[in-house]
Formats: sequence, C-alpha cells, structure tokens
Amino acid sequence: MRMKRIFGIFVATSTLASLAACSVSTTPGGSDSGGKKSSGTLSIGFSQATQQSPFYVQLRTGAEQAAKKAGAKLNFADAGDDVTKQNNDIQDLITRGVDVLLINPVDPKGVKAGLAAAKAAGIPVVTVDRPVPSGAASHVGRDNKEMGRLVGAEVAKALGASGGKVIEIKGDAGGAVARDRSAGFHEAVAANKKIKIVAGPYCDYIRSKAVTAMQDLLQTNPDVKAVYAHNDDMALGALQVLKENNRTDVKVAGVDGLMEAVKSIAADGPYLATALNDPISLGATAVSTALDVQAGKKVAASVDAGTGLIDRADADTYTGSTTFALAGKE
Repeated sequence: MRMKRIFGIFVATSTLASLAACSVSTTPGGSDSGGKKSSGTLSIGFSQATQQSPFYVQLRTGAEQAAKKAGAKLNFADAGDDVTKQNNDIQDLITRGVDVLLINPVDPKGVKAGLAAAKAAGIPVVTVDRPVPSGAASHVGRDNKEMGRLVGAEVAKALGASGGKVIEIKGDAGGAVARDRSAGFHEAVAANKKIKIVAGPYCDYIRSKAVTAMQDLLQTNPDVKAVYAHNDDMALGALQVLKENNRTDVKVAGVDGLMEAVKSIAADGPYLATALNDPISLGATAVSTALDVQAGKKVAASVDAGTGLIDRADADTYTGSTTFALAGKE
C-alpha cells in the first residue's frame, strides 16, 4: 500500500449517538432545565452554524462524545445558517452560564456581536472549522488550502497533459473554508495551462443544491472533463447528475472523506479522490482545546487537527461503517 503524509494531530473518541437538533439542547447530567450548573460540572456552550450537512452533524457528535468523556456538560445551539439567530444563540448560552464557548460561525464577520457579548461576560471563545478575524482565544480546524491542493494535484494528474474543463462547485459565499479549498485547488492545477476552471455557484455544502446546480452546469458545459466540489456531499450530488446523463467519462473529486465518497473511490468509479476531514476527531479536539483554554493553560492560536489524501491507491483501507473516514488510519 502506498503511504501518505498525514498532517497534524488526530484525536480518537468513543461512539455516541448525536442528539436531535434544536435551538439549545444540553447533554445529560450537566444542568437542570433552567440552565443552573450542577456543583463542579464544567459547562461548554457550542453554537454551530448548521446541521444541514453530514459533516456538521458528526462534528456535533464528536463534541458531545468528548464532553461526556471529560465529565463536562455541552449546551448546543443550531443557528440554521442564520447569523442573527447565531448571535442570539450565543447570548442565550451566555445567559445560561456556560464557562467556555465553542463557535462554528455562520459568518466569521457577522458573529462579531456574539464575540463581543462573550468578551463582556468574561467567557473565552474557541472557534471550530471556520475561523473569525479576531476575538477567539484559539481556532481548531484543518488546513483547507492543503486539502484543495491534495485533491487538485490528483485531478491534474488524472487529466494529464491534455487538461480540459473542470467545473468547481463552491461551498459558502465569503467563508474562509470555501476560499481556501478553492485557492489550494487552483494552485495545484495552475501548472497545466490547458486546465480551465469554470466557477459554479455557491451551494452551501448541501447535496440537493449541488444537484440543481450541476443539472444547469452540464447543459452549458457538455465538454466538461472533471468536477471539483468543496465537499463530498456536493460532489456526490454532481456525480448523481452525471450518472443520470450517462457521463461516466467525467471525473469527480471532493473534500471531507465522506464514507459514501470513499467507497466510490475504492470501487474505481469516476470518483478520484477526497481529503481527510474527520469531524468526530475535529469535535473532540475542539472540546479538549476549549477545556484547556477555560483552565487557563497555554493554547496555540491555531490548532491543526490534520488532513491527508484518500485516492484509489488506499481508499479501501479507509472503508468502514463510519459516516466519515477516520483520521489516523493508513
């Protein structure tokens, strides 16, 4: 088996089913219905951008697992991709008396009011997956530019010297993750001047939106040779449309290591590659970082949870029953 370099540090966690999404929910054993903390129980507030993507559902699960293992309470709030709601959620978590805040921002700049409220209340903030310009004690994420580079290099190799047209389906408008995954991919394919990238719309990392977008993109770009999406869920949406149109000649690549994509890569289909972005380990790393920050320990301003490439050479080694490929496997 061909070994690959794995970037960063991975954290292993145990299995725990996630709770159903609601405005603010609490893991068991930490507080009463009014939010009053039990004696000695540390309380973590987690304001998440959305639960509309499998990645974010699993990110929540990873945080819940880690909080339970640490004996802490996790109060969760789903912003539903609404920055105004997220700022209100953060204020609600502050009112509930959390000791530290985890924030996965809808809009890194739009969440400024929530960050200011946390600062005024003396509550430290750790951001996860999506960084903010300022106001957080630490950020826990992965090198999204590297993810784009890894996948881009694989697409460029597959297209070869003849190159061709590549449709790019984007994540969220203005988001640092989408920006970096795009920049890394563009850098990786730039050496081949025969590769032309066609910018698709922002589909917010949601498969159904990518399906709709790809239906139009395929009509206007029948000569497309490859599709790169900023996550596997959108890439799989594009692949669905390609299959419906008998376009097995078009190569597909994404990011995140969604197991459905990994299995497609292992089957030697049109799906070429993805990049590791295990949300369970990311959630666990975010919680452990938040606990360190709350305890007054020295924490790096940016904590890299690690990534790596999954392609046809080793996809079978990552195949399993989890929703996403697990970090740390080779």
